[in-house]
Amino acid sequence: MPKMKTHRGAAKRLRVTASGKVKRFRAYKSHLLASKTPKQKRRLRHPALVDTTDRRRVARLLPYEA
Repeated sequence: MPKMKTHRGAAKRLRVTASGKVKRFRAYKSHLLASKTPKQKRRLRHPALVDTTDRRRVARLLPYEA
């Protein structure tokens, strides 16, 4: 059985925490920021966790991480 390849796009965007959860960055923070409130922009700075329903999909993209 050959080695599985890691999806490089996913590897650059997702990190697996010590407890096995998957951390991601938030969308909507790159442009059109003048129309967003400071509160919205502040919230978008902080990373979020990938939902448990998508955990299996992420595990396929990152076979040696998750």
